[in-house]
Amino acid sequence: MTKSKIIPFLTFPSTAEEAMTFYEASFPNSKITRLVRYDENVPNASAEMVGKVLNGSLELQGQELYFMDMEPENAPAFSWATSLYMNCEAEAEFDTIFNNLSKEGIVMMGPEPVLNFRKVTWVTDKYGVTWQLVWE
Repeated sequence: MTKSKIIPFLTFPSTAEEAMTFYEASFPNSKITRLVRYDENVPNASAEMVGKVLNGSLELQGQELYFMDMEPENAPAFSWATSLYMNCEAEAEFDTIFNNLSKEGIVMMGPEPVLNFRKVTWVTDKYGVTWQLVWE
């Protein structure tokens, strides 16, 4: 059995810790598992980056996500062309997560039934990350 796995890695414009805390509060069964900050010993780190997230990890419903900060002028923009897809086990879970992510975000679609799915939504949260939530 291989230990190789794919882990989403999200780069933020100096808002990674804020986003990690938001996601930890927005998703049941989630926790920040690692938070390493830039310090003055990190090569090429500007003074503005000291204290920001060099690398962080969030366990979100059993899935690991990695986080990093970059200086805002160098950070790539998120796009809905890449999204995080989540199957929700219950309607209450779907509704809770949707309500949290859509606060200050943009609802692109739904929630609505689509084909055999009871509820589907595409929502871009306040950090620019797009999520697809599905309740079968």
